[in-house]
Amino acid sequence: MAENSDFTKNFPVSWEELHRHAKALSWRLAEMGPWDGIIAITRGGLVPAAILARELDVRLIDTVCIASYDHQNQRAPRVLKRHEGDGTGWLIVDDLVDTGKTAKIVREMLPKAHFATIYAKPAGRPMVDTFVTEVSQDTWIFFPWDIEPQYRQPISELRAR
Repeated sequence: MAENSDFTKNFPVSWEELHRHAKALSWRLAEMGPWDGIIAITRGGLVPAAILARELDVRLIDTVCIASYDHQNQRAPRVLKRHEGDGTGWLIVDDLVDTGKTAKIVREMLPKAHFATIYAKPAGRPMVDTFVTEVSQDTWIFFPWDIEPQYRQPISELRAR
């Protein structure tokens, strides 16, 4: 179970599932390109950006670095690295839009870029242009780079508590 009480559901994502969803996002974005480059929001956007760069044949990749999470607790976002310009011709990529706080900062920084995420929660969804999968606001997504395989209780046992 997620440690933060705001998250009542867990959604573990495997490497294969993440790759499938990133490829589905690539299909949607291919029709909108070509792109001058990709801006990955670190750290979560790095892996999806690499997959999108391959699928869309984009060689120019930059990052916007914003720290807003400490494991499962959101804190005030801090901009650690910016991207110059207004974003014209660029594709912004992140793994997830959650509350929209990080996305709002990036939108203000790069208002003319196209913003794409793999996963979107309702509170942040209006901030992105393209996404693949919507999850409920009370769901914590466990990305494959944050987890390792281990035994988990079946849902029926968790509900019996």
